[in-house]
Amino acid sequence: MWSDGNSSSFRHWNLKFNNQRINSGKCAMTVFDDGGRWKNENCDERKPFICYDDNVILVKEAMNWEDALYYCRDHHHDLVTITNMDDQRWIQKKVKEASTGYVWMGLRYTCTLDFWFWVSDEVVRYKNWAKGQPMDDCDMSGAMETGGEHKWFKRNDADMFNFICSKHPPGE
Repeated sequence: MWSDGNSSSFRHWNLKFNNQRINSGKCAMTVFDDGGRWKNENCDERKPFICYDDNVILVKEAMNWEDALYYCRDHHHDLVTITNMDDQRWIQKKVKEASTGYVWMGLRYTCTLDFWFWVSDEVVRYKNWAKGQPMDDCDMSGAMETGGEHKWFKRNDADMFNFICSKHPPGE
């Protein structure tokens, strides 16, 4: 189990340490000169460590799309952009805690130019749309369902949902 309580199917143990019981109350460490493989170590050992910061945040307030956009820009960075399956999986974990059936993303449709775009200016290459929706309605933005398969749906901008903000990248 990770220190934040999450579990992971990813394993990178050094197999020569495989005779040590993983569940023996010891802590895992990575050995950089062994390709980053893991080994058990006593939890009282003093070692250098690596911290991570989640780059997205679920805001559990219900807002329309435009208010959500300005909230993210005022308090964090922007509404979230999803550019690949890894982003999608990470956001899926977050949205399970939402109090609305959908969460707003930074995905917007422009009627005048007839295409979908991310408000972060990323090109929409990766897609996870639910099947069978007409995709050319005005006043629509992208929302992810918080249950089911976490597909993307076009929703009316006035709908009130929780939303996902991206945080400022480090150094900004």
